[in-house]
Amino acid sequence: MSPRWVSDPDIRRGRTVIHNLQAHLVFVTRFRREALSEPMLTRCEQIMAEVCDKFDATLIEFRGGEDHAHLLVHYPPTVQVSTLVNSLKGVSARYLRQEFPENIQRSSRGAHLWSPSYLAVSTSGASVAVIDEYLAAQRQPVSVDEGSPTG
Repeated sequence: MSPRWVSDPDIRRGRTVIHNLQAHLVFVTRFRREALSEPMLTRCEQIMAEVCDKFDATLIEFRGGEDHAHLLVHYPPTVQVSTLVNSLKGVSARYLRQEFPENIQRSSRGAHLWSPSYLAVSTSGASVAVIDEYLAAQRQPVSVDEGSPTG
């Protein structure tokens, strides 16, 4: 290794590629129904970590609420984000439907857990906490100072 190259555990090496690809993924429940309980979120994190492992990806962080889940995923360049997302949503929905049938049936029409849409954002290494702060700040209305010419 070159003395100019500083070792970074986030940078992965393949035979012909060096990469550090991370994506912030957000999945929402179908119709934004509050279907996810704490035990379901804990199990969902385990399931999604296993799915990521099968794609040679790493689930770095996982957070969720009653109607959504945030994931920070480190993935290789050989994986299409859409393929990873489809697998994450499909496998987690299948297992959660089997293990928590009362929650899924009660909260969703047709026993669908996830909305078909999702958010995928490249993060350049930012943590979910930093991303959450950014998103929270974006939802704040801009106050107009009454003394300014525009107010």
